[in-house]
Amino acid sequence: MKKTSPKIQRRPISGVFLLNKPLGISSNAALQKVRWLYRAQKAGHTGALDPLASGLLPICLGEATKFSHYLLDSTKRYLTTIHLGHSTTTGDVEGEVLLEQAVPALTEEKIAQVLAKFFGDIQQVPPMYSALKKEGRPLYELARKGIEIEREARPIHIYAIELLSFTENSITLDVTCSKGTYIRVLGEDIAQALGTYGHLTYLHRIKTGHFDLIPSYTIEYLENLTEQEREALLLPAYAPVDHFLKVQVPEGRAEYFSRGMESNIEHAAEAQVLVFDGEKCLGLAEITERNRLVPKRVLNLE
Repeated sequence: MKKTSPKIQRRPISGVFLLNKPLGISSNAALQKVRWLYRAQKAGHTGALDPLASGLLPICLGEATKFSHYLLDSTKRYLTTIHLGHSTTTGDVEGEVLLEQAVPALTEEKIAQVLAKFFGDIQQVPPMYSALKKEGRPLYELARKGIEIEREARPIHIYAIELLSFTENSITLDVTCSKGTYIRVLGEDIAQALGTYGHLTYLHRIKTGHFDLIPSYTIEYLENLTEQEREALLLPAYAPVDHFLKVQVPEGRAEYFSRGMESNIEHAAEAQVLVFDGEKCLGLAEITERNRLVPKRVLNLE
C-alpha cells in the first residue's frame, strides 16, 4: 500500500519575507515553497519574475496579502545584461534565434547617447511572450502556437538607467523603472537603437518599492532554519505600506475600527494612513475632510 505524506498543518501566520528567488523556477513555485516552509494558510507574491530571472520577490503571508497590490504597483530596480548581435523569439536566452545583425563598434559615449533616449516617459509595446490577456487567453499561449497579434504601446517611466559595463557584444545596465515595464523589450529596443539586435542573458531584481534585496534570503537558507528562526525574518504584515503616515486610533475606538466602523479624529485630511493602537497596527484608513477616520483595510492579527 502506498504511503501518503502527513498533511501539513497550516496556520494563520502573517508577515512579509523578502525572498531572493533563484533561477529556473517560476514565481508561483517559489511562493508555494515559502508558504509550505512557513505553513501559512494564505500567501501571495508581489510581481512575478520569469524562471530565467532572479532576485527580490517579496512574499506576503496571511494578512500581509491585503497590502500586496501596493508592491505590484511599485517602482522596480534591475541589473540586466543585453547580448547584442541577434534577437530571440522570447527576448531572452530561452527563445530561438530570430534575427541577426553585426554589432557596430561600441564606445561608452555612443551607449550613453542611446540610453539617454530611454530615460523618462517612453512608450513600450508589450511582448507576445507575456501574461497579458487577449479575450481571456494569455498572450504567451498564442505565441507558443506561432500566433502574433497587434499590441498597443503603453506608457512606462524609466527613472534611472546606468551603464555598468560593456564588451564588444554586450552591455550591462542598472535600470529603475515603473510598473508594467518589460526589461526584455527594453533590451531589444536599446539594441536596435545601437544598430543591431539583442536579447537578455541576465535579469536580477534588486529593489521593489522601498524593499532592497537581501542576497542571503534564499529558499535554501529558509530550509536550514527552525520555524522560530524563520518567523524572526518576517517583516510586519503592514510592511508594504510602512512608508504611509501613521496615526493612533482615537481612545476607546480600536474595537470599532476593527469592525470597520468610522470614528471622529482630530487630524487633517489624508488619503491613506496606517492606524495603530499603541504598537499594534489595526489597518489602513482614510481621514476625510470632515475629520472622519474611515477604515479601508482592517488587519485581523492574532
